[in-house]
Amino acid sequence: MTLMRFDPFRELDRLAEQALAVGARATRSMPMEALRRGEEFLVFLDLPGVQRDDVDVTVERNVVSIRARRVPQRQEDDEVIVDERPYGEFARQLFLGENLDPGGLTADMDNGVLTMRIPVSEASKPRRVSLGSSETSQENAGSTEGDRASTSASTSASKNATTTSS
Repeated sequence: MTLMRFDPFRELDRLAEQALAVGARATRSMPMEALRRGEEFLVFLDLPGVQRDDVDVTVERNVVSIRARRVPQRQEDDEVIVDERPYGEFARQLFLGENLDPGGLTADMDNGVLTMRIPVSEASKPRRVSLGSSETSQENAGSTEGDRASTSASTSASKNATTTSS
């Protein structure tokens, strides 16, 4: 493969296409994949060419802010033939739902991929609700029947009392 020398018109076309394209903002963002695995959420952000020291992850309440900086590889005496890679500072914010625990968030970077692990909060985890024992249910049912019998007896007595007074 042969690299072409710098062509100002080709470069102008490329810049215009990048600026006017619908997906132009995507070239300056961090592509992301988010998923739930068991009792934690995993977020993967692609940061190729970004060094570990140039990534900053902060959490404030339920907002996770990610900042990354990519610098060109060229040195002072290098002659640039083609340079289509985006450089500078990239930023992204993620808003966490109430079901996640931002205090337990961990982050690591490997092979240009930032991986964040966010645990599900204890209050949001499914829990098993135990049912009452059948003996307790029968005792409650028995007392309800007894209450109904005494209410029925007192209603009959008041009807009889009303009938006698008339």
